Amino acid sequence: MGRPGGDSAMISTFIYLASQSPRRRQLLEQLGVRHELLLPDEDEDSEALEEVKPGEAPAAYVRRVTGLKLDAALARLRRRQLPPAPVLCSDTTVALGRAIYGKPADAKEAARMLRELAGRTHRVLTAVAVQSGRKRVEALSDSRVSFAALSPARIRAYVDSGEPMGKAGAYAVQGRAAAHIMRISGSYTGIMGLPLHETATLLEAVGIRP
Repeated sequence: MGRPGGDSAMISTFIYLASQSPRRRQLLEQLGVRHELLLPDEDEDSEALEEVKPGEAPAAYVRRVTGLKLDAALARLRRRQLPPAPVLCSDTTVALGRAIYGKPADAKEAARMLRELAGRTHRVLTAVAVQSGRKRVEALSDSRVSFAALSPARIRAYVDSGEPMGKAGAYAVQGRAAAHIMRISGSYTGIMGLPLHETATLLEAVGIRP
């Protein structure tokens, strides 16, 4: 089958998923795609890849971070001398105008994000990138989510549930936050973290048929 990161696209029966998100695993399982995790080593600073550059637009940011994560995953694959297979990376960010809302650092930041998103419509951008050999394909899902107004008590209760932590924009569309979402336009699975239509299209482009 060739060496890891070989020169041409390979034929494989599985892919590597370079993501720690259990939601992305569930969504790949929904597609019926066999996958193995390709997670960072302990000495890798994966959080540093998510730093926002000054003035960076949300779409450019999420595409760039996804590319960096894919580069890191490919290096990991070579370093570990694992069998070659396509590698999939994805990243999600929430944007209100040009303001980028990543994962909250703590409960205080989560509450601030939710206060700012409450009663307004924001974008959820999820970039997906797949590489097989030298072939790299990418896609961007751009959705809109409209939140109802949220009282301080509701925000406090949601933050206290712990669900906002580790989620872009401090909420999970498939969790308790759904009670406060009035309208969605776009890809529900993209808002979850892996747009299945775009992902299936990219995987087919590298020879994986869901």
